[in-house]
Amino acid sequence: MPAVPAPPSARPSARLALVTAAAALTAATATACSTSSSNDTSNTAATGSGSGSSKTIQVVAAENFWGSIASQLGGSRVKVTSIITNPNTDPHDYEPTAADARTVAGAQYAIVNGIGYDAWADKLLAANPGSGRTELKVGDLVGIKPGGNPHRWYSPTDVHKVIEKITADYKKIDPADAAYFEQQKTTFETKTLAGYNKLIADIKAKYAGTPIGASESIVTPLADGLGLRMLTPETFLDAMSEGSDPTAKDKAAIDQQIKNKKIKIYVYNSQNSTPDVQAQVKEARAEGIPVATVTETLTPVGAGFQQWQTAQLQGIEQALAKATGK
Repeated sequence: MPAVPAPPSARPSARLALVTAAAALTAATATACSTSSSNDTSNTAATGSGSGSSKTIQVVAAENFWGSIASQLGGSRVKVTSIITNPNTDPHDYEPTAADARTVAGAQYAIVNGIGYDAWADKLLAANPGSGRTELKVGDLVGIKPGGNPHRWYSPTDVHKVIEKITADYKKIDPADAAYFEQQKTTFETKTLAGYNKLIADIKAKYAGTPIGASESIVTPLADGLGLRMLTPETFLDAMSEGSDPTAKDKAAIDQQIKNKKIKIYVYNSQNSTPDVQAQVKEARAEGIPVATVTETLTPVGAGFQQWQTAQLQGIEQALAKATGK
């Protein structure tokens, strides 16, 4: 996948814009949620066999990457609404709308990322208690405490843990369709995610230990899953993810890594491309270091989890091949 040009705006300015554009986001979110839910459901290929139950589980996901997975695992037995669907929306500081509150209040199952990533979602759940609502907090499931890296959808191991948990929760909420949910899971893991799983295995087998640089901590769980060695200072990665200014020391360290070609590829989040990151991308390209991109949320709009992740993995694999000649 070729590198995506960096957008002119950075996360700090996007955060300020969220406050002043609440009215516009209300309309955009309502429309996008409807589209996302429809698209997620249409990604499901399995039909399964069940009891013929007419029950439909109402599901709300704070972010569309988890919503896409939840929709495909639930198939025709669920209706999933994702709150964060706009690629230009910063999930860290999203301002929930009245429509979001109504969606949460009526949900039987809620999925939030946790680990401080979507604190607004926790507040929504607390303010709209549902009778018997089942809640999944991904951070709690995978054992990452507040302060840890929240980007768990980039960890292949954690993704599969979430798949298992969502399926188990669906079975508890709708026991009559347990066999259907099990078949949906099997199809999703063995067929739908076949390309995703193969790319991860291939990259790990061929490029394990390869040193890389990155723009922020969103890349770290993926690098770990692929067996790549992250050289960028963790303090820089965290600062960029949290929207704070990196230190001069960290920027100097990265500059030296690029100039001395200590890193083989550079991976950056194109949805959070600050001037510092843009400068590093420019320097890497000038030194002949291949650049690959990732994004915070599903892109393009309407893509399923597997299409999104597979395209990014292909871009990383191509960059590694170019850098190493393997």
